[in-house]
Amino acid sequence: MVVAVKALACELPARLGVPLARLHVPDIAAEVRSRGIVAEISGTTIWRWLSADAIRPWRKRCWIFPRDPNFEARAARALDLYARRWEGKPLGKKDFVISSDEKTSIQARVRCHPTLPAAPERDPRIEHEYERGGALAYLAAWDVHRAKVFGRCEATTGIEPFGRLVAQVMTTEPYASARRVFWVVDNGSSHRGKAAADRLRQRWPNATLVNLPVHASWLNQIEIYFSIVQRKVLTPNDFADLTEVESRLLAFERRYEQTADPFQWKFTRDDLARLMRRLADKPDYQAAA
Repeated sequence: MVVAVKALACELPARLGVPLARLHVPDIAAEVRSRGIVAEISGTTIWRWLSADAIRPWRKRCWIFPRDPNFEARAARALDLYARRWEGKPLGKKDFVISSDEKTSIQARVRCHPTLPAAPERDPRIEHEYERGGALAYLAAWDVHRAKVFGRCEATTGIEPFGRLVAQVMTTEPYASARRVFWVVDNGSSHRGKAAADRLRQRWPNATLVNLPVHASWLNQIEIYFSIVQRKVLTPNDFADLTEVESRLLAFERRYEQTADPFQWKFTRDDLARLMRRLADKPDYQAAA
C-alpha cells in the first residue's frame, strides 16, 4: 500500500486524468481513496510516507537543454576570461573583463496607502493595491575582477542605450587607456552577433564583444548583481515615481561598491566539459540535438 501511494504521488497529474498542474497531499489522499487503494487515509500519514523518501510532488524544478551546437566552445571563452585567460594566454594588467546586461520593465508601483513601518507586535505593512507609475530599464556593467559596477536607467533597451552604457565605462579609467576590455554579454538584440561586435570595435578599438551562447545567462556574472538588486532594492516595489526608482538604483551602486568583492566564481572550463559529457549521455538531449 505504501509503495502504491508513493507511485501515484510520482505520476504526472495529466497521466492520472485529473485537472491539476501539481499534486498536493489532499489531492493524493483523494485519489488513492477513489482508486480503492485504501478505504481511508489521513494527509498526515501520506506526508510521513512521502517525507521518508523526500518525495515532493507539489514542487518542481525547471531545466533546459543547450541548443547551440557550439555551446561549449562559446561558453568556455567567458569562463576563461573569468579565470583571466584568453585564447590560451593569461590576461595582462591592462586587460579588463566586463559583464553586462539589461534589467527590463522595472515598474514604479505607487501604493494607494503609505507603507507602515514595523511596530510592537506588528510587521511592516505594505498596501496591496497600487497605481502604475511607469517603467524603466536598468543597464549595468560589472567589472569581474575589480568589483566595480556601472549603471544607468533608460526609457527602454536597444542599441543606443547599450552604446551609452559602453561609453560610460570606456571613457573612464582604467578602461579608456586599457590594452583590451572584454565585454561578456548574452544574445539580446542590443548586442548580438557580428554587427554588434563590429560596431563596438569601430567605436572603441580596445573593446572586444564576447557573446555567450543561447540559454547561458547563468554564466553572465551581472545576473548575480541583478539578483542582489532585486532582493535589496526592488522588493517590495514601493516607489513614488520613476525618479525615485532611478535614484535608489544609482545610490545602491555606490553603497554596494563600498564593501563589494569580486564574485567567487567556481564554475570552470573543466566543469563545463564534464557537464556537457553528462548531457551527451542523456537520451532526451540526444533527441533534442
